[in-house]
Amino acid sequence: MLSVKSTLNNSLLSTKKANTKNLCYSKTMTVKHQSSVAPTIRCKAVLYTIGKWTILRLPESASEKLPSRGQVMVRGTINGHHLEQVLEPDGRWGHWFKVSKALQKAVGVGVGDTVTLEIAPSRDWPEPRIPADFLNALHDAPSAVQTLWSDITPMARWEWLRWVNATSSTETRKRRVEVSISKMRSGERRPCCFNLAACTDPDLAKSGRLIGSENPIA
Repeated sequence: MLSVKSTLNNSLLSTKKANTKNLCYSKTMTVKHQSSVAPTIRCKAVLYTIGKWTILRLPESASEKLPSRGQVMVRGTINGHHLEQVLEPDGRWGHWFKVSKALQKAVGVGVGDTVTLEIAPSRDWPEPRIPADFLNALHDAPSAVQTLWSDITPMARWEWLRWVNATSSTETRKRRVEVSISKMRSGERRPCCFNLAACTDPDLAKSGRLIGSENPIA
């Protein structure tokens, strides 16, 4: 098994080569399939845009069936095509996610189209993409921090990075990276005092809510 430092070095090299696209911090970690089958949630939703992003927002009746008002990992299908997705909270007890161009092309849909989702919550989270600044900070951190980062769950790693990414301010982001390392040095395994039900995407949120989410979806 690779050492934590070796894993960090490999991840940092991959970050520079791939421009932080689709990175995993720990190459030694495997994602297990969910052992128990959760009830399938079936719904329809329309793709729409906020700024340059294409968005799918779940109907309220579908979000209500999810186990958390925060991020939720789901697996299932979209128009019959395989889907593994971390759903984001909209700040109003609902959920949404960005629909990439690659997924739109694979499914054969675009803005304004209605899609059918069949999804179920999963306890098995994928590894998050780690931005270069956070990865560099991990690389320079004490071995105890690196070990803690390796030991916590993928979901906890998502939460740390979500808090760091939830700002458009360069200075605030830099401070959050430093605070994250400091808190992990003290043994904290998750960010504290953080509203997990808020919409934290700086490009799509206003006052902790997804832009336009005040309009209910049936």
